[in-house]
Amino acid sequence: MPDPTLCTEEDITRLIHAFYTRVRDDEALGPIFDAHIDDWSLHLTRMVDFWSSILRGTDRFSGTPMPKHIALPDLNAELFQRWLKLFHKTAAEQSNQAMAEQICMMADRIARSLWMGYQISHHPEVMPVGLPHG
Repeated sequence: MPDPTLCTEEDITRLIHAFYTRVRDDEALGPIFDAHIDDWSLHLTRMVDFWSSILRGTDRFSGTPMPKHIALPDLNAELFQRWLKLFHKTAAEQSNQAMAEQICMMADRIARSLWMGYQISHHPEVMPVGLPHG
């Protein structure tokens, strides 16, 4: 349930910008993101809006993330886990740990959902498998 008192817009912006700096610097994730994001400023704004909507209930984000992720070629569980590991690491460094705990829980759910949808879309004949925990 969104809670406008959980964090500020600045808390979210700080985490998202730090996280995507790491993503862009990551040897596996960076090239994937750079190949598919033409305007990083716009992407960061949309990601802040996305997380603000989830965490604070601002309703600033509208869109459907699943089709954009399904359209990416050659994703695998290891890439999703790498994304989550960087996300958790960045969140753990934030001063607002109540927000960090909530955002990590939501990121885990979202990553698992995107991974399941990706598998179903690309290999409908195969039973999808979840992301390993950890």
